[in-house]
Amino acid sequence: MPVRRPRCTTNAQVVHAVGETGAVSDPHLPPTRHFASDNYAGVHPEVLAAVAAANVGHVAAYGDDPWTARLQEVVRARLGDQAIAYPVVNGTGANVVALQAMLPRWGAVICTDVAHVHTDENGAPERVGGLKLLTVPAPDGRLTPERVARQAWGFGDVHRAQPGVVSLTQATELGTVYTPAAVRELCDQAHALGMRVHMDGSRLANAAAHLGVPLRALTTDCGVDVLSLGGTKNGLLLAEAIVVLDPAAVDGVEYLRKASMQLASKMRFVSAQLVALYEGDLWQRSAQHANAMAARLRAGIDAVGSLEVTQPTEANGVFVRLPAHVAADLRRRWRFYDWDVADGTVRLMCAFDTTEQDVDDLLAALRDAVA
Repeated sequence: MPVRRPRCTTNAQVVHAVGETGAVSDPHLPPTRHFASDNYAGVHPEVLAAVAAANVGHVAAYGDDPWTARLQEVVRARLGDQAIAYPVVNGTGANVVALQAMLPRWGAVICTDVAHVHTDENGAPERVGGLKLLTVPAPDGRLTPERVARQAWGFGDVHRAQPGVVSLTQATELGTVYTPAAVRELCDQAHALGMRVHMDGSRLANAAAHLGVPLRALTTDCGVDVLSLGGTKNGLLLAEAIVVLDPAAVDGVEYLRKASMQLASKMRFVSAQLVALYEGDLWQRSAQHANAMAARLRAGIDAVGSLEVTQPTEANGVFVRLPAHVAADLRRRWRFYDWDVADGTVRLMCAFDTTEQDVDDLLAALRDAVA
């Protein structure tokens, strides 16, 4: 059975689909928060305050500053004594640099066919990183040892790219979550084969909030070697980080970060955001709220009765099949992404600033459109 590939309707396509008086340009519609992505959300006020507080005088550039030093203390407290943070400016950069540092030039990465590194980074791991991605079907977005085994072969075969890293996304691109036991099982399998484990943790906070566990329970304690630690999807302005959990798993991160154009000169402002998010409980509060709004949305959709939700709602996203006329009607006011155009599945994402009223307004419009 063929695997369907996710497709997201771009902003331009959405406007074209609903006309010039649609989701963006109609001045008669009230301002609204959209459900396309948690990247649409603004910056958390506590993060803006942290950036403003860092805007004092002249400070050494490229990470030789007090905020970046403090970030090292924060990640060690959250993720273990060996953890080392390398701030970067976007998630693609974090993934590409991390994977480059983990693999030789002939290395390959095992991931799902819906992994962000495969579907949404414009081939950057392969184009920029020079790495081969070995994908496996994952209808629920999750790797399993059985799925990994489909590509974990050919070691020593000169004709095959050498599998060296298993990369999993937490929470997954389909809104599902790996338990600590599931992550540990994948790490044990990979390590037994001489491979390393990378986690794309752009929504790690949402997964941890869903399970009610600390960040290290899904990473360090399970054997994850390198983490792309998310920030932008959880209320930051422009900040992600590569966090090396096992220093033996990488080589040359500092050089690759510069060569890949991810070394911020005024790094204090990147680090200040990450400190604001992870030093206290802001990461948890924001993720819990986004998850709660998604749960509210899911409950409202279930109550409609005639719509099919295609994935468990375990983080901050809801995947539901909508009739074409219903989706078109909702797009008069809200943006959201087509996940599978062929069967009408759309993705509705909640963010740290999504309100109950936002959700209830969407549900009211959904009920009207279905009726």
